[in-house]
Amino acid sequence: MDPQFPESFNHRTEKLSTGRTYHFVDQVPEGYDPKRTPTLLLVHGFPDLWYGWRYQIGPWVRRGARVIAPDMLGYGGTSKPVDAAEYSTKKLCADLAALLDFLGVQRAVLIGHDWGAFTVGRFALWHPDRLLALVMMSVPYTPPSRQYIPVEEVARRAPNLGYQVYFAAPRSSSEILAHLNKFLSVIFSPPDAKVDFTLLGSLENILSKQSAQGGPCILNEKELQYYYSEFGKGMHGPLNYYRTSKFRHDEELAFGLPADLRPDLPFLFLWGTRDSTVVPSVVAKSSKFIPRYQGVAFEGRGHWLMVEAKDEITENIINWLEGLTSSTRATKL
Repeated sequence: MDPQFPESFNHRTEKLSTGRTYHFVDQVPEGYDPKRTPTLLLVHGFPDLWYGWRYQIGPWVRRGARVIAPDMLGYGGTSKPVDAAEYSTKKLCADLAALLDFLGVQRAVLIGHDWGAFTVGRFALWHPDRLLALVMMSVPYTPPSRQYIPVEEVARRAPNLGYQVYFAAPRSSSEILAHLNKFLSVIFSPPDAKVDFTLLGSLENILSKQSAQGGPCILNEKELQYYYSEFGKGMHGPLNYYRTSKFRHDEELAFGLPADLRPDLPFLFLWGTRDSTVVPSVVAKSSKFIPRYQGVAFEGRGHWLMVEAKDEITENIINWLEGLTSSTRATKL
């Protein structure tokens, strides 16, 4: 499991009971016991892949966990429906539950980053009995809303989320693909790069400029090339996540999803203090809906915590989980 060699991980591609095919990495530790070994299900965000967890998978397996890291719907080797309705969080959560079913795992620790954080937070509402613990990174928990808020209104209320208006527009799929090198270098820029793409219209302006490709990047050349090769297959699927707000709202309202997480569910939220997409007021409010809330802020870090703070993230999460298991006299990680 060498982070610089994606092929060194154990790759699988399987068709799930939901009818969708998922590619995922499945790493089993030495002495694996299906009844005692905890499973960590890692859910990436945008624009990312299973590969976003490359620095965490090996250390967590060596600490005794089974680690499952899928390419989410629309990404990498996983099915890529065209219709945005197929990317609703309810359907994504059904896929994740089906993946656990396929692997014979009844309950798992879910860990999500960015869109993956939102997804695992909703998984805790749609499938509350399938979780051992929940870790969300970079996107704080927000409860289901009884009122639909269009993305344009979201951007008006929170200007640092203005980029979502562009991502939600159908034209962004082809435009971003046409400027993929520049897009990736902007998205994966370090927090001190002074490249602000978050405000309404900023990203389109950056991509349209005839400037040299890229700038400072948190990825090395080999990592960047892997992302480029995967996203070069198309950006429509990944961007469809930003086109689901009405579908998600209608499903949650119809089902009557609760606002609060399960009372006994251990919860950890991690974020970087220099992440321009994190809304501090939302972070503060989220704890009201989470009975066992714990939070850790990483000073000076940006959005891509699994890379920018790879060692701290790896240790913080596994130590927290080991603390939970030892305190409950359950299986040690």
